[in-house]
Amino acid sequence: MAAPAADVAPGGRRQPGPPPVAVRPRRVRSVDAAVVAGYLGLAVLLTSRQWGRPDRLFHQDNDQMLFEWMLARAARAVSAGENPLHSAALNAPDGVNLMANTSVLGLGVPLAPVTLLFGTQAAFLVAVVVSLAGTATAWYVLLARRLVGSRVAAAVGGLVCGFAPGMVAQAGAHLHMAAQFLVPPILALVFRPGTDRVRRHGVALGLLVAYQVFVGEELLVFLALAAGVFAVAYALADRAAARRLAPALLGRLGVGALVAGALLAYPLWFQFLGPQHYRGMPFHARGFQLDAASFTASARQTVLGDGYVPGLLSPNPTEENSFFGPGLLVLAVVVVVWLWRRPLVRALAAVGLLAALFSLGDTVRVDGASTGLPGPYRLLAGVPLLDLVVPARFALICVPVLGVLVALSLDRALALAPVGGGTESAGASVRLLWGGAVAAALLPLAPTPIRTVPTWPVPAFVADGGWRAYVPAGRTLVPVPPVTGAGVSPATFWSARTGLAFTAPGGYFIGPGAAADPTAHWGAPDRPTAALLRRAAETGEVAVVTDADRRQAVADLRHWRAAVLVQGGLHRGEAVRRTVDALVGPGREVDGAWVWDVRPLVG
Repeated sequence: MAAPAADVAPGGRRQPGPPPVAVRPRRVRSVDAAVVAGYLGLAVLLTSRQWGRPDRLFHQDNDQMLFEWMLARAARAVSAGENPLHSAALNAPDGVNLMANTSVLGLGVPLAPVTLLFGTQAAFLVAVVVSLAGTATAWYVLLARRLVGSRVAAAVGGLVCGFAPGMVAQAGAHLHMAAQFLVPPILALVFRPGTDRVRRHGVALGLLVAYQVFVGEELLVFLALAAGVFAVAYALADRAAARRLAPALLGRLGVGALVAGALLAYPLWFQFLGPQHYRGMPFHARGFQLDAASFTASARQTVLGDGYVPGLLSPNPTEENSFFGPGLLVLAVVVVVWLWRRPLVRALAAVGLLAALFSLGDTVRVDGASTGLPGPYRLLAGVPLLDLVVPARFALICVPVLGVLVALSLDRALALAPVGGGTESAGASVRLLWGGAVAAALLPLAPTPIRTVPTWPVPAFVADGGWRAYVPAGRTLVPVPPVTGAGVSPATFWSARTGLAFTAPGGYFIGPGAAADPTAHWGAPDRPTAALLRRAAETGEVAVVTDADRRQAVADLRHWRAAVLVQGGLHRGEAVRRTVDALVGPGREVDGAWVWDVRPLVG
């Protein structure tokens, strides 16, 4: 978070800081470039297990398939001038409301040239690199310009903010949560220490907020909550500064709200009231909470991590947001005590503590066992928007809090003047000691390359366009099985890797449960034939098919406007293939896929 004013102690005494140092612009530019290059190099290293490997996906493969598809859809909207808020490529014949899903248009549109030239896998990896390195860089810039005088302190703080275990865990699956590069500039505008140019900065704030909506709305909710808590806590710590800055801050917020509201009016209407909108969530968000013991544990994507303990303390590998290890937490407590007189530090401590408590969910668990103690998250029950967010992700707010605290402490230590009369050795010893403590706390958190898993390749029949001879205009290609969940149905993955070349039913997205029921549902509502094929795929048992099932299959195929059914690689593919044979007649193998031409059946 950015300090809203010059950081002073109660009573108006300015806290000691680093003495002004004259630095040549050329030197500053070279240091900054080196820091950013380091962030980029680390981000590329973390994605290294997938570059040039189309047969591999990051461990949460369903989510990567979804975001690859979203990047392909954004590129299609740019190149073909299509509506970026809705797509008919999946969930035929109804389509998908992209504003109501994590469409990451704020990443997909700028990356459209990469997607069109090199494919969705390359675009996804570039997006991961940009998200991690961009977030670290944005915090580095804010720290260096606003909060610390040392480039070393700013670089270390940016490193924590961009590459903490929670950020790496999210990056392998959830682009909308990992792409936090707009957070620092938004905070810099909200908490600007000056009181001039209110309208200009308000307009800039509104533009950034509107852009953030197209990157990730959930992150914006967390940002608004954290900024509100920070503002209240800082005002309580320094009331004089709060009274002086409040009018300008409120003015910027007002102008920003007007600008963002005007830009977002139609997209938000489309999200909440447009075609295929839904209400609520298709899963119980409140069940995704963190174990209190996770805060001192090692995440699996770190040098000391393993795959067992984190699985007991977090909902899944993508939500290891709180695994800071004991060293960093002890360090943070020492920093807060050491720099307690600074209002900035007290406000940061309040934000971090509250976020950590909210991440524990409704009932606090320790080492996998429920304590029966109610969690503070219960206070958010019924609060619009906040009651829909995943509790475990509140811990992501702690990441920049810890990064800023580390930067402030390093800056203070590096600025220590000679003590006791005069020798530099005592100050140098303190700097060395504190630098060692920071290194000891951060080294165990060093991230390792994101794990990958194998994936079934897109069949040549689909990838090379052989399907085109079977699918006339207005008809669909039906991947088998056509069910919810990218782990079973290949619709989303095939569509992404072929640049949305065909229209398909089903897919991996969130939509309404039925035409007359807006309750949120994963994917398209399961039709009987889709449910039958899903059971075969999950159990490996060939379904007993009746004449009623065959008649229903024809009705479902007509609903989907199907022309051809295509089955690629599946773990229990034989059972699925035999079930389809029983439903629509024998298929044949074409270019690495089983194909059923159903045009004679559906007319």
